Amino acid sequence: MKLVIIHKNNSSAPGTDNGLLRFGISSDPTASVILEGLSENLRSKGDANAIVAIPKGWRVESCVTSPKIERYAKDITLSCEHLRLMKRNSWFVVSNGRFATQINSELLDKVLADTEADVVTVNVEPELLAYREKVLLTSQGKVVGFRRFYSDSAELTPIPLDWPHHIFIKDDVPDQVLADRTLPLAFSRFIKNCSSNLLTVHSLNIGGTVLDLDTEEGLLNFLTAKLSSSVENYHNTNNKSQKGMLDKDSITISDGARLFGKILFGQNVNIGQNAIIVGPTIIGNNVKIAQGAIIRASIVGPGVTVPPNRLVQNRVLTGSRCRQKRARQIITNRAIASTNDRFIFENSRSNNFRTWPRFSYARCLKRITDIVAAITVLILFAPILPIIAFVTKLTSRGPLFFKHTRQGLHGKAFNCLKFRTMLVGADKIQDKLRIVSQVDGPQFKMKDDPRLSAVGRFLRDTYIDEIPQFLNVLLGQMSVIGPRPSPEQENTLCPSWRDARLSVRPGITGLWQVCRTRQPMKDFQEWIHYDTKYVRDLSVRMDLWICWQTAKQLVKNFIGRF
Repeated sequence: MKLVIIHKNNSSAPGTDNGLLRFGISSDPTASVILEGLSENLRSKGDANAIVAIPKGWRVESCVTSPKIERYAKDITLSCEHLRLMKRNSWFVVSNGRFATQINSELLDKVLADTEADVVTVNVEPELLAYREKVLLTSQGKVVGFRRFYSDSAELTPIPLDWPHHIFIKDDVPDQVLADRTLPLAFSRFIKNCSSNLLTVHSLNIGGTVLDLDTEEGLLNFLTAKLSSSVENYHNTNNKSQKGMLDKDSITISDGARLFGKILFGQNVNIGQNAIIVGPTIIGNNVKIAQGAIIRASIVGPGVTVPPNRLVQNRVLTGSRCRQKRARQIITNRAIASTNDRFIFENSRSNNFRTWPRFSYARCLKRITDIVAAITVLILFAPILPIIAFVTKLTSRGPLFFKHTRQGLHGKAFNCLKFRTMLVGADKIQDKLRIVSQVDGPQFKMKDDPRLSAVGRFLRDTYIDEIPQFLNVLLGQMSVIGPRPSPEQENTLCPSWRDARLSVRPGITGLWQVCRTRQPMKDFQEWIHYDTKYVRDLSVRMDLWICWQTAKQLVKNFIGRF
């Protein structure tokens, strides 16, 4: 069960700078979107019970039927039925209704499963999200180091002084926390109740995204995110025959007006000639949009009249006055989305993969060339492959092929194939040898690597060990020419470089392989430089040049073995 408390001291009068949340839940159709969204956030799987507690005196739009609304004056009194529902799940959740949060569910479940506390207070901290860097400073402000987070994380903190974003209460202690079934609205009294009943309270910050619904940008982003989910009363220009067709009795659309995307309408809306509305947008009751006005990704409150030829973009217009402060389009580095009528913030950062036209060389002709080249090479080497297999198995124990998980086009994982050139378990001792690595960056290389077998050294020096990768080429996982295939742990070291190099299939050979100098402490920089240059300048001419340089290097290395 989940209880969402909208505290009366969070907002003042509607229309003021601190009253947007109150404005939202008293306005149709924003009220149902806000209340449903808050009740669904962090709700346990299979638990449909959620209560939203709202101060007495606050108006709530009568159209709201879900979730259940409870009014409170001083403290919140719960029924025996509520207490029974609390004990159906491992945790009873109390959320601060001012904030909409998104937390990595796997991380949260792990933290709660590992804790021995009876009560856990949780504040969501964007600085603990993945792909962030945390700088450590001295008291004088000098930088002494930094840490990069590759996954969302959590950390213990002192108990906060005011209501956190969420409180998790174990299912066997609500009777001790709630004196006479009453939850105190003063956070200090709540903590005092826990202490007097000898309950253990832990507090932590956890990586996630937070929207403050009492600010213009927070409310705007939350409502437009929810609108992206399944909304019954919306206009979608892509399919006018579907459910969501405009009710012409309550909405008047003049000639020349155009609607794009998802738009949630209230009642008695008048749209003037040549007006343009671009979703996601919410239009309240009794709104008049004058001739030539343009509204994009905004919220227009009840009773608002938008003047002729006015541009309204990424703004919240309340019923009392048009707010002049412009909201930023986005307040986090996470894209807002919605899945299965449940709003979420998509994990991690946005991708910036480069794309090409469908019938360009990079997307079409290059793939055809790869298939022809792979078939040709495999046919030519077919007579000697059994010999290589026999010698490899004869000289060292272990499998014939070495398979390692790498990231391919757009980060899709695949097993990269090679003839095994090392002793079994060589990958497990690489970290112990990294101190003598002769290259910088995440890759590893050392002269006279002790893990190489006698036959493996020959296969590596002549690049014969990479022939099985032409099978990866046939399967579409690799290309003959492209960036070096790398595991995820290497790609995360440089996100911008990652998105560039994963815009194309990794290659058996590539620009970095034929141009690198192996200069001390410059190998990683050259790797980034040549990978991004290849993606930026990809062409038939460049691929032919790389093929020629690779062929010369292969012949030179092969002759050098004799």
